[in-house]
Amino acid sequence: MPNFKNKKFLYPLIAFAVILLLLAYGYYQNSAKYINYQTYENLLNNAEITSAEVDNSQVIIQTMDGKKYKILKDGINIRKLLDKVPVSITQDSTFLDDLTSGVILFLLMFAFILYFRKKEIQNFQEVEENKNKQNAVEADIFMNTPVKPVISNITFKDVAGIKEVKEELSEIVDFLKNQNKYKDYGIKLPKGVLLIGPPGVGKTLIAKAVAGEANVPFFYQSGSSFVQIYVGIGAKRVRELFAYAKKYAPSIIFIDEIDAVGKARGNYRNDERESTLNQLLSEMDGFEDSSGVIVIAATNKMEVLDEALLRSGRFDRRVFVSLPDKEERAAIINIYLKDKKHNINIKNISDITVGFSGAALSTLVNEAAINALKRGSKVMEESDFYAVRDKVLLGKKKILSFSKNEKEIQALYQAAKALSAYWFGLKFDKVSIISDGIKDIDKEIESKSEMISKIKVYLSGTVVTEIFYQDRYSNSVIDLQKAKDLANLMVEKYAMGNTIYPNKLDASNILENAKNEVQKFLGGYEKVLIKIKDHILEHEIITKEELKKIINEIF
Repeated sequence: MPNFKNKKFLYPLIAFAVILLLLAYGYYQNSAKYINYQTYENLLNNAEITSAEVDNSQVIIQTMDGKKYKILKDGINIRKLLDKVPVSITQDSTFLDDLTSGVILFLLMFAFILYFRKKEIQNFQEVEENKNKQNAVEADIFMNTPVKPVISNITFKDVAGIKEVKEELSEIVDFLKNQNKYKDYGIKLPKGVLLIGPPGVGKTLIAKAVAGEANVPFFYQSGSSFVQIYVGIGAKRVRELFAYAKKYAPSIIFIDEIDAVGKARGNYRNDERESTLNQLLSEMDGFEDSSGVIVIAATNKMEVLDEALLRSGRFDRRVFVSLPDKEERAAIINIYLKDKKHNINIKNISDITVGFSGAALSTLVNEAAINALKRGSKVMEESDFYAVRDKVLLGKKKILSFSKNEKEIQALYQAAKALSAYWFGLKFDKVSIISDGIKDIDKEIESKSEMISKIKVYLSGTVVTEIFYQDRYSNSVIDLQKAKDLANLMVEKYAMGNTIYPNKLDASNILENAKNEVQKFLGGYEKVLIKIKDHILEHEIITKEELKKIINEIF
């Protein structure tokens, strides 16, 4: 169906409508009915005829009520008609007359369409010209802005809630501080570190803290700034960035939102983006182990990155930065309250901010301070946080905010996943109330039994709520989808069903059998599940070691 919002359809449509109106008008003008002689005589004798038109073959009369009628000219007495009503003489239009009128009408319509199309093209060209001028100005500013390093004044003390991340990055800091120590032992540190995590968890702040701890120059660049409309600009900027970083070595290059330039190559390609990505790959390959330059990049979309970026020798170390747990949130809130007067139990605020990122907590503290100011108080109270909590949540995508009952359900759900992962041999360090932390199997060859174990873990949350509450809940949507996808993959790609040829019924059987096995397993561990659930409710997280301890205490 045509898109009538598009002007290329609009003008022909208008022209067509005008032609139809003209034709309809012409038809209406000539829509007189034929009458017989008797009717004509009655109208004439009763003085109901007001005017008449006579052409070569017929007479068209108009009556007092505005109606028109036709009668053959040879069938009436024209002189008698002339004596009673005014008569005008017209001539029948010939085929040539009709053709001429049609051609003129068509030419007028064509000229009308041509005029508006020309105006539309002119307007489009003006918009494009202005856009190109703006892009040229931006590109000129971009290329003429020198690459300058900064010395970060942020250290790990200024970043709360990332204990594990700090431990992971501490050796990077040590390497930058004491390069010779590592060279003497022949140790090669990764050239690139990829920080992965949802928006707002502080990936940029972490990179600045690494630079601050090591006291080395810090080069910041956003991935999106490399992607320019003019060919070669992004690649040139990459070369300059790495050249300056080597000049100031030891140093850190931080590329934020690397997915903007590092998306997998292939369909829907952008040649300029690909040339920039190729230049980035070449620069990282050209690093000497002793160059003293570490590249740190951040993304929340690791799945879209080109595989070449993730291979050994480039971003071969990955650090996952998750949302802060209960204790980490308390530490973050404490930092943001440092220079503010308050009368707050930080533990209580931490309890009501499940699922908040560091950035969301910063906003929460700021909004609470504004609320206190509106009250006319110089001291922040807990009531200020409760008053603005929903305001901070508004518009946040997938920030979890549990009621007491929801928290019970979610804690039990995660407890079942933790116990199943432990029992069926899936690797994990910790399970929190909002994420399971279960690691993918790092193997080239994966067995059918290992895949079924994954499915059992995905289904365990759904099963446990059926056991305890005789109901199902919407928090299972992601796990259920993962289970279905994996079962379909097993059947359709790996021929792990009952037959080699894919059969949808086989995927259903895999899921049902896994569910039945999990049901039997969890049904015998109700006490353990309650204990794990209580631990998660209190701490919002349980480590593998804590889980093992609970199991050993009960059995």
